[in-house]
Amino acid sequence: MKRGGLFGLVDRCDENGFYGPTGNAHGRGARALTGHLPPPDLIIQDELHLISGPLGTVAGLYEAAVDALATRIGSDGKIIIRPKIIASTATVRRAATQIRALFDREEVAIFPPPGPDRRDSFFARTVPTTESPARLYIGLAAQGRSHKVLLLRAALAILSAAQKAYEEAAAELGGDCRQTNPADPYMTLLGYFNSLRELGGSRRIVEDEVSVRLSKYGEKRRLEPEDRLFADRSIRYDVLELTSRVSTSDVANAKRRLAVPFGSRGDPIDVALATNMISVGLDILRLGLMVVNGQPKTSAEYIQATSRVGRDPLRPGLVVTLLNIHKPRDRSHYERFETYHASFYRTVEATSVTPYSPRALDRALAAALVAWCRHQDAVLTPPCGAEEILTRRNAVADVADRFAERARRHTVALPTAERDACATEVRARCIRLLDDWYKIADDYRNKNTRLQYQREEKGPRCLLHEFLHPDLENLPDVFRVFRANRSMRDVEPSVDLFTKRLNEMGR
Repeated sequence: MKRGGLFGLVDRCDENGFYGPTGNAHGRGARALTGHLPPPDLIIQDELHLISGPLGTVAGLYEAAVDALATRIGSDGKIIIRPKIIASTATVRRAATQIRALFDREEVAIFPPPGPDRRDSFFARTVPTTESPARLYIGLAAQGRSHKVLLLRAALAILSAAQKAYEEAAAELGGDCRQTNPADPYMTLLGYFNSLRELGGSRRIVEDEVSVRLSKYGEKRRLEPEDRLFADRSIRYDVLELTSRVSTSDVANAKRRLAVPFGSRGDPIDVALATNMISVGLDILRLGLMVVNGQPKTSAEYIQATSRVGRDPLRPGLVVTLLNIHKPRDRSHYERFETYHASFYRTVEATSVTPYSPRALDRALAAALVAWCRHQDAVLTPPCGAEEILTRRNAVADVADRFAERARRHTVALPTAERDACATEVRARCIRLLDDWYKIADDYRNKNTRLQYQREEKGPRCLLHEFLHPDLENLPDVFRVFRANRSMRDVEPSVDLFTKRLNEMGR
């Protein structure tokens, strides 16, 4: 099995590679190995702050199986090999607690370690704004005006002023195509929204009112014939959207277009609207302008989102935060805008990860337990190895004890009685799952029906089903505990809406 090979769980090899228990169709003449390959000894977790909340809670249970399969224990019960984990993040608090819940590591060290000068860690150096311009934050709020009007007027002023600066820089450069226009980073307006509802309403404003007014905005705002702060501009392309509603292929194309500078071949973007999906992974040096529509829910999200612009040290970023004066939280941020932004890393919230909470165990324990057992025992590894639980039930009984011990270490901050209760509950759930697994395999054996883990071969029935799989309605209740998502993002099914003209009503 390819995934088992990742953990070194192979037993044969030839000149083409290594093979595990499921490699029957390949490597028939491969020689047997005298021992397993070593497992991964280094795991790098990027953006640790994202592995929190519901995502981190579910991931913590899967990490238990991953950690166990990557660990080698000797005959004396001592750990021989266990991978080292490096987690990178810029916005985290109480990382030790989060790391214990996710990776079951008691010792946490900061790298690079703090030195005598907090502005110079040898790997990175903090320079003053006189040496390298820093990202500039501006807060806007309007008393007695709706938030949509504030967004409209801010977008008009920013887009028009960027066009004016671009034209002036282009006139200075003349026909020199070797130099990039210094105003190019501010020609693309990247908008950040806290919800899809807010983004949808703002998109209508940009596509209708902003597009119409922008074409004559410079002329209307001219103070003197020779002194113009703004320029007329037309939005040539459709407004780009970066949200969960956009397909993966469209997101890749959108990132490519965001990197295209104005004045070159391609499809440069005037306005791009996005939700929190841009907080990570959008590393485009060209972007320099962002409008934040309302204060994000957390300081960590605010820092991560706004750091998408101004990543080029030679072209500083400009972040305009539009705050709703009628919302108490936005008003508080506006009144303390300078103080907050001078030290907003201090306000980063602590993350919450509870992988052994009752609801988390309901959703993810079965899948993690089956994965652990399947990879740990070579007899259970093949696709139809799920029916081998009838002969290997006692061989995998220790998985319940190891799950329980991991849960006990996770709750180290709780009183001893609560820690014992949590470990007992986890162990009892694991034993019930193993017993139910045994019962399902026994029932199918009596019916001369084979059992596989998931839909890999035609004919055998499946042990694991998706949460909303239609076959669950016709299966016994014991199958409902063996549910697993194929993706942590797939929580609910999509719903299609179709419009129908009711001609028979005479309208």
